[in-house]
Amino acid sequence: MKLGLLGEHLSHSHSPELHNLLMKEKNIQGTYTKFEINEEELPIYVDKIRNKKLDGLNVTIPYKKSIMKYLDVIDDEAKRIGAVNTIYLKDGLVHGTNTEYFGFLDTLRGNNINVNNKTCYILGTGGASLAVEHVLLDLNAKVIKVSRNPKNDIIGYEELENVENPYLIVNTTPVGMYPNVDNSPISSNLAKRSEYVIDIIFNPLTTKLLSYVDNPINGLWMLMAQGEKSEQIWFDKDYKLDMNSIFDKFKEMI
Repeated sequence: MKLGLLGEHLSHSHSPELHNLLMKEKNIQGTYTKFEINEEELPIYVDKIRNKKLDGLNVTIPYKKSIMKYLDVIDDEAKRIGAVNTIYLKDGLVHGTNTEYFGFLDTLRGNNINVNNKTCYILGTGGASLAVEHVLLDLNAKVIKVSRNPKNDIIGYEELENVENPYLIVNTTPVGMYPNVDNSPISSNLAKRSEYVIDIIFNPLTTKLLSYVDNPINGLWMLMAQGEKSEQIWFDKDYKLDMNSIFDKFKEMI
């Protein structure tokens, strides 16, 4: 199996370690490679799937939306979210789906976070924010998105700072990601006033934002859960794995 990750800047990514570990646990021979590309190269890699030179690809910042126009089939979940992070070949056609939804849902469940009727704030409006938003909406949360360029129903960071005690703040921006580890999208005061803070960044494991809170939740489990979902699609099989054990092994590797 030849698998990989498409993105613009991938030095921060631990996806190869994750997928190589998952394949080892499944006794599958394969490789997972990072492909740092320009947007103009997207159709080249879609054709690599179509021509069976690659068996599957994940897609990350900033191509989760722009990849969609090159695909033959986009499933209902990815259409609803408006972003694709996993592509694969089926019946001669290149398909796109989104496994980040499953990854974030699993993160909430694993941390016993009940968002029903709660107001939740999402930092950022990129591809990852869309999956997070749909999970929260499906769980009956009220969702407010936050951007440096507020418009319509999207608020700005200054307005967010005035919220008294947010229930949940989810950072889906790259602010705080390696190598810019000294940055945080919000103040320590706001973070500490929040019931829960999730940063979907996983490198570093404790971002500047998460250093402000007592119960930090990073994006490592989300990465693992969505990665395993991708492999189920690529290999067309639901392997029975002890994901808690694999998670512990994964943490030791990075």
